Amino acid sequence: MVVVLIIACEVGFWVLLALGLGARYLLKWRRTSVFLLLCEPVLELVLFAVTAYDLKNGAEPGWEHGLAALYIGYTVAYGHYTIRWLDGHAAHRLAGGPPPVKPPRHGMPRARHEGALWLRTVLGAAVACALLQGAVRYVGGDGDVSSLRSFQWTALRVTGIHGLIALTYLIWPKRAPAGTSSAAAGEGAPEGTRETARSATTKR
Repeated sequence: MVVVLIIACEVGFWVLLALGLGARYLLKWRRTSVFLLLCEPVLELVLFAVTAYDLKNGAEPGWEHGLAALYIGYTVAYGHYTIRWLDGHAAHRLAGGPPPVKPPRHGMPRARHEGALWLRTVLGAAVACALLQGAVRYVGGDGDVSSLRSFQWTALRVTGIHGLIALTYLIWPKRAPAGTSSAAAGEGAPEGTRETARSATTKR
């Protein structure tokens, strides 16, 4: 049941996102789009409640409970980032907004970008490990919590590997081709500029 719910939550995430962006940029129903996008976190709350209920009813802790914790952690860390990224593309393609600024590709801007993504992974792992630790305490010493512990280590390993990858961009920064300007190299615009342009688009 938990695995089916995880799949349903993933499908529901994209369905709500498509409906929300469609309502905002195609139908111009801004309040409806905000309501639909605010329903996204409800999916994670439902998944958390069902997982806790499953354990409460005596289900043996298994890989599906660990996977649910990792999924919730990922959506907490990367859900808003994904929505904002797709919102920029929808504003450009459906509402005539400015093209989305591409992530930087070279030098320190790329290193900072990779570091910011790694911090999101840290947040996701922290949420997942906290949920798993809560499940371990809830089950108590009489149950087999080895699968929950293994998913905690999985979250930590993923964070460590991502951290090492992000560190390589700082130690060995990728250089832009000779004669390439910072804009052409994809170093992007300041965050304030991106938000100002996006705000102007959504107010149309």
